[in-house]
Amino acid sequence: MPKILPPCTFYRAESYNPEDSVGYLMRQILGMVSQDIERQLAHTDLTNAQWIPLYKLYSGQASTVAELARVCNLDAGAMTRTLDRLEAKGLCKRVRSETDRRVVNIELTPAGTQAASDIPEILSGVQNAHLAGFSAEEFETLRTYLRRIMHNAQSIADLAHDTPSPKADPHDAI
Repeated sequence: MPKILPPCTFYRAESYNPEDSVGYLMRQILGMVSQDIERQLAHTDLTNAQWIPLYKLYSGQASTVAELARVCNLDAGAMTRTLDRLEAKGLCKRVRSETDRRVVNIELTPAGTQAASDIPEILSGVQNAHLAGFSAEEFETLRTYLRRIMHNAQSIADLAHDTPSPKADPHDAI
């Protein structure tokens, strides 16, 4: 079972200001970075929703529809629509597994491989631009803090997943 540290009291209901919350700031930053990435990728005709799965395929993080949906945090329907668009652009193709007909593999086309190969350079440039003025030490400290927040979030999610809902109590059925 994941260890959860006691909650802090950095925020208080009576003085809560959403614009000062870490979550709000992270969301705003992510939104601006995403917009910049889309601007940089405009020449490729790839949207934010499309370049992410394309890059996940290219980098070997997924090879099936189910894996890709999981690593992109999308439901199966959203992933199917995204793959429809990527296939229409000639960037990938779905191939049914010969050993298990339930499995659908995804393969990049040569055009998809070329488009995906440009993504790391664009991501590096955009992220470096947003980190302008940070020292190497500040950058590493920031990553450490963000990883700690992510670890806390994952621990909370794991705990919520492992905690049975009140309706699932077997004694309620008696």
